[in-house]
Amino acid sequence: MTNGEDMFKKMLSGLTGQLDHLLLSHGHTFAVSKGLLERTLFLNGQIASMQVRQLDRISTLADVEFRVTSQWGEDGIIEWLCHKLPGINRSFVEFGVENFSEANTRFLLQNRGWRGLVMDGNPANMAHVRSETIHWMYDLVVESAFITAENINDLISKNGFAGELGILSVDIDGNDYWVLKAIDTVNPAILITEINGVLGDRHAITIPYDPSFERLSAHHSGQYFGASIKAMISLAEERGYSFVGTNSNGVNAFFVRNDLAGPVLSSIETIKAWPARHRDARDASGALVFTRGTQKAELIKEMPVYDLEHDNIVPIESLFPLYSDEWASEI
Repeated sequence: MTNGEDMFKKMLSGLTGQLDHLLLSHGHTFAVSKGLLERTLFLNGQIASMQVRQLDRISTLADVEFRVTSQWGEDGIIEWLCHKLPGINRSFVEFGVENFSEANTRFLLQNRGWRGLVMDGNPANMAHVRSETIHWMYDLVVESAFITAENINDLISKNGFAGELGILSVDIDGNDYWVLKAIDTVNPAILITEINGVLGDRHAITIPYDPSFERLSAHHSGQYFGASIKAMISLAEERGYSFVGTNSNGVNAFFVRNDLAGPVLSSIETIKAWPARHRDARDASGALVFTRGTQKAELIKEMPVYDLEHDNIVPIESLFPLYSDEWASEI
């Protein structure tokens, strides 16, 4: 038995032992603390981490997805990328994290012991993070701020994260393109950006910049925000990054800095951008309406977008169709 197999067996045994506390015994259910549940989940994530590190070559990023505290499987993608890039700076900045219970970098913080800065515009969310044990157990800086293109560099610098960075994760459901475009204080190895799959893959478009933009205030459906995958790829390439794919739910795009990208690009058979299939559109009362496919774009067709290729602002419907044949067939 190899050292890796032995370690894997011990981790499985530990997981089994902890899960035993969740079972019924003599007709009574054990009271399970939040801490025990978190440790069990974390141990499960460590086992998954060992598995993805064994995958030297993959078909797409979807092959290495797993979810511990991320929303759509980003934990696995991040783990695989970090394994491929062992010498990168062990620090991250993530903003738009809400209360950080579900975020791209929470498992990374715990599993790899990185230092990090998290930011959100809701003070209550940041107060929640400060109240958690994770705040003192790890080198985690918490900042409450409504992020704009004008303040993002100062926020990063004043908190001590300017310069070399392992991961920059951008997810503010709004001015993501414009804020990323403004950032010049960090040099991340890995860049993660939210994309809006409703805007399709044929055009490089984003919402026009509005420093006070809020997703549900801009349009009740919640489908009007952010930028298309083509816009984010264009911006990332301008900044010296290679696109390596999206997660299979088509929510986040992943990029690696060009000087580091070789080992990653050579290990992925297909660099794929997946369309988004989630159905989170809402009516004017705020109730979910479960709109599917291309009909989501119909909800916001009269809203304006900035067309990067033609340098003008146009209604979304003037750019129909938004989707390539491949995307339209997969939505």
